[in-house]
Amino acid sequence: MTADVPSCVLKGAPDFCTVYVISKGKISSVRSATAPVPAKKSPHNQMQHEASHISEQPNANSMREQQHRSSGEIRTAYPPRNSTHHDEIKSPFTRHNRTSMNKSYELSTSDTHDISFVSSGRPSIDQMFPSIYGYQEPALPTPRISTSSEFDYRNFGSSLSGNISIDHVLSSQFEHSSSLESRNSSCSSQIKDEVEAEMRRLKLELKQTMDMYSTACKEALTAKQKARELHLWKLEEEQRLEEARLAEEAALAVAEKEKAKCKAALEAAEAARRLAQLEAQKRVSAEMKALKDAEERKKATSALTPKDIRYRKYSIEVIEEATDNFSASRKIGEGGYGPVYMCELDHTPVAVKVLRPDAAQGEAQFHQEVEVLSCIRHPNMVLLLGACPEYGCLVYEYMANGSLEDRLFRRGNTPVLPWQLRFRIAAEIGTGLLFLHQTKPEPLVHRDLKPGNILLDRNYVSKISDVGLARLVPSSVADSVTQYRMTSTAGTFCYIDPEYQQTGMLGIKSDIYSLGVMLLQIITAKPPMGLTHHVERSIERGTFEEMLDPSVPDWPVEEALKFAKLALQCAEMRRKDRPDLGKVVLPELNRLRVLAEDNMNAGFMMSSSEPNSPTHTQASSPQEVSC
Repeated sequence: MTADVPSCVLKGAPDFCTVYVISKGKISSVRSATAPVPAKKSPHNQMQHEASHISEQPNANSMREQQHRSSGEIRTAYPPRNSTHHDEIKSPFTRHNRTSMNKSYELSTSDTHDISFVSSGRPSIDQMFPSIYGYQEPALPTPRISTSSEFDYRNFGSSLSGNISIDHVLSSQFEHSSSLESRNSSCSSQIKDEVEAEMRRLKLELKQTMDMYSTACKEALTAKQKARELHLWKLEEEQRLEEARLAEEAALAVAEKEKAKCKAALEAAEAARRLAQLEAQKRVSAEMKALKDAEERKKATSALTPKDIRYRKYSIEVIEEATDNFSASRKIGEGGYGPVYMCELDHTPVAVKVLRPDAAQGEAQFHQEVEVLSCIRHPNMVLLLGACPEYGCLVYEYMANGSLEDRLFRRGNTPVLPWQLRFRIAAEIGTGLLFLHQTKPEPLVHRDLKPGNILLDRNYVSKISDVGLARLVPSSVADSVTQYRMTSTAGTFCYIDPEYQQTGMLGIKSDIYSLGVMLLQIITAKPPMGLTHHVERSIERGTFEEMLDPSVPDWPVEEALKFAKLALQCAEMRRKDRPDLGKVVLPELNRLRVLAEDNMNAGFMMSSSEPNSPTHTQASSPQEVSC
């Protein structure tokens, strides 16, 4: 009967099951599944269905006897081995109260099944006991089930690695019972009761095992969730550590940059300190040099004792008597520095200029400045005869023919100045101005050069007046006087150097600009406003001859054009574009003077050398006003 069991199993096994026939611990034959697995049923319903199927068989008694005999044969063919044998697997039902039972189930399922099915809603029995829901490989005969809830079964070969679950055993038992039922006709009722009791016991044990397995799965799921959380926490910590490392590296880089900046700042500060020390040394040296120069200048001025006065000192009483106590009838005009009176001192006609009270400096400094002005001796400079330092009165020689401005515009119906005389006057002005610029130790800048400050004597020899007057007043007053002249008289504004107006820096080139405008007036007899522009346009258009003074009929146009171009160069807006007075301007003016002297009108010179009539004197008197 033992030899017929494999054949019966092969015939009775479903098409979706794979059957392994094992003999003496080795696989003798294999029948593979030929149909797909049918839909699964719940373990409880399936076992009830199988139990009812067994009870409905007509030959149930004979099946039970055959099953009993088969069980005995199986027990004889496969006797229980020693518990120490490495192939023996004990039943998990005898180890309810031992913690190792959970490990046995984990060992059999951890490598081949995923516990995530618990969260998906499927019963845990699907993964734990697949043989109940369509297991396709019934391989072993049903082993003996002991009364102590323990059963032994053999592991046949290395191909069946792992433990065979209780579901597989039950499924094989049920299938084998079905095949025996077809062959056996009857079975005793006692065997039926025992089988039913055994089934109930197995169901109870299965339920308990499933509960324990569900608990173990839940614990495993919880452990897996905790492991996942720990993994995420570890990743976050690693990310934080990486961010901290990057932040530390960035901080170190910033610290290095700041350190480099600090080092550069310290080096720059050290360089600035050394530069400041050098500047301080230079400043101290300059101050020492200035003090030394001041001491030398003081010694030079102190050497001029009152016994060695180079100008005549007039008392205020003498001046008051000569001017009839500064009578209005003696007043011939009022300039920027004060009124001008005409009188006679020591039987010599003189012009007395009284400085305003707010322009008067200390008596000692006024005395020193007058000493400097009195030392100026030049044919083209108005001579300073004397002064009254106590009251700020200056006494100049009187100029009979008035100012160049009066003669150019023929005020008082004076005769026309010929072009020869105009060229000579221009050369004389340039000569006197060069003398001022070459004075030592410092050059004298006139700062107010204009036709009104060019006076003509009885022989029409031109002389520059108000020389160095800015040195006689405080710098603030001198600036206010200049500002007053620029705003009160429109013509004076046109003589001021544009760079001097913008920066306040005064130099000898400032007088060159004023000279250029004045030279244009000498040949055109026109107001200074926009004169340079008009002359330039006339030269460009070829109508320069129309710009010349029409009262002079015999102008040498070519020489006058050269004269005008030289004047335009002097009147350039930028100082660096203006020519040098001694090297460029004066040589050309002297050439034109020679030309003028060769063509001088003797008749005009004879008439101009006669003594001035009272009318002429009165007409020439306003020349003192423009100062």
